[in-house]
This record gives sequence, structure tokens and C-alpha cells, in this order.
Amino acid sequence: MPIEQDLQGAIATAIGFFAGSREPFALLWLDVMHRRFEIPQFADALERFDRVLAEPPPELPLLRVFRRMADRDNPLRLEDMDSVTHPSDRLVVCALYCDRLGLSPSFFADMLDKAANAGGYYLTHALLAVIWMREYGGDVELPAAFVENLYRANAALINADARTVSDVKLEAAAFLHFAGQGALVERTFVESVLRTQASDGGWGKSRDGRSDWHATILALLLLLHATRN
Repeated sequence: MPIEQDLQGAIATAIGFFAGSREPFALLWLDVMHRRFEIPQFADALERFDRVLAEPPPELPLLRVFRRMADRDNPLRLEDMDSVTHPSDRLVVCALYCDRLGLSPSFFADMLDKAANAGGYYLTHALLAVIWMREYGGDVELPAAFVENLYRANAALINADARTVSDVKLEAAAFLHFAGQGALVERTFVESVLRTQASDGGWGKSRDGRSDWHATILALLLLLHATRN
């Protein structure tokens, strides 16, 4: 079967995986995918996210901060920024709000470059930060050599062994495609992702035995972009 048909089938099944999902960060990414790919099943993702916030969940302040992924006019309570404690979260949030809050003079050296050199999820989050900086900041300038090395380092996470699939590889591949650098991801890896989709439509394993929402979001984001390449 041609890979294009495999892609469409895998995407349809993965979309079904998120039917009724109440995972807030997943819902934010579903909204991103709806706006980017016009997926009708995700049209109410932000509304569903806001219903979860109304309960409210324990991580409410953090979720209110990250809501800007889905709403450029998201109201920001400065006290909520105290909830952003993980270094990779702080990096991404600085990028998300760079047009409102600006970036410190030391942001590049103390946060972005350090994360890129740390590898793993810090490396992938450095790439996501660059994506958000360009989307929200517009005129933010970064050294061209740094950005090029960032792309290649993320690609190296995947292509050293493109026949195996892991969460961090899915993140690197999805974010490279999101950044318009999908050509750096070997097609073998996309084929490996298709081959490892579970019967419930997802990837990875969660504690309840179902596929993991995080790995599945990343795989779906990757496959949606792969249909355009």
C-alpha cells in the first residue's frame, strides 16, 4: 500500500484516539492542529480546554499561562508565571510571551543555548521555543548558525537510528516539521512511526495500559505535516 494511504489511515485513527479527551495540554495541541490543518474534530478543542480549567485542575496557573498556544489574546496574570518552574517550561513560556514581556539580554546564552547543548528534551524544547519566538515575536533575531545547528542536532536524535521510535524522537521529528524543516527527517522514521501505531490509534504506553497522549500528539503532528511533503 502506498505510504500516502498509510498516512491517511493512521491519521484518522489517531484523531479518533482523542475523542472525548480531557488532557489539557493535549487539547492545546489539538487546537494548534485544528488551526493549521482545519481538522473538524478538533474545532472545539479550546472550548474543551476551558471547560477543564473551570473545574479547576491542580495545575490551573500553569495551564492559564500555556493557554496562549491557542489564543494570542490570552489574558496573562503575572502571578501565574510563578507556576512555571521547570527549565524547559520557562524556556517555552518566555518564547510564547516574548512580544508582551520581552526577552532578557541573557536569554540566548543562559537559557536557549544552554538548553540546545543539553540534548534530549531540552534540545527539542529549544527548537519549540524558536518556533514560538518566530510566531509571536516576529522580529526576534537569532544567529543563523545557531538555528541551523539546532535543526541538525534535532535531526541527529532521529536519524542515528530511524527504525526505532521513542517519545523524544517523535518530539524532535514533529517540531522539525512544525518549523518547516521536515526534509531533515528521514522518511524511514515516518515509516517506522506508521508501523508502530497501536490498535487504539496511539503510540507509547501510559500507566493505564492505553497509548500515551503525549507520544500520540507528537506522532499525529508529525504525520499531518508529512502529508504535505
